[in-house]
Amino acid sequence: MSLMADDLTGLKDDMIAFIEGHGMRRFNGYVDYEEVQSVMWKSEDNPESWKDFVELAKAASSPFLTMDSWTLRREDLDDLLQRLANAEFANDEDLEEARWLRTYLGKTGFVQLGFAHQGIMMVYEASTEWYDRYQRVLEMAEDFAGIPIDEPDQDDES
Repeated sequence: MSLMADDLTGLKDDMIAFIEGHGMRRFNGYVDYEEVQSVMWKSEDNPESWKDFVELAKAASSPFLTMDSWTLRREDLDDLLQRLANAEFANDEDLEEARWLRTYLGKTGFVQLGFAHQGIMMVYEASTEWYDRYQRVLEMAEDFAGIPIDEPDQDDES
């Protein structure tokens, strides 16, 4: 789910208060939905649907929710810029897009809630547009780093 806000810190704080107000606990952890069976919550363009998600967790007798968030740190951005600068196929546009992200230093771009029910993780996520762009640039930088350049194939060596 993407939200129009460029900082989800307020949303994260509201989530913490709402969860604790329901007498539930939080487990700081990220649910990697590629690694475990999970179902993603569909918000139907309702920015307040996370409250329904928390209430569903309580109705399912979940004693806690997992919670994760991500804030852009200078080290993360510097690392991304370094990767792009060293990448063979990165161009000035890629670097400029990464530099553009400096605007969001210290802002929260991603929040995830989750709870287990009958062996399946139920997951709610919210992200900003800039976080989604950051992830695309990061994947591109990782892809560029993984491309072998001018390395002989094993077939060429025989």
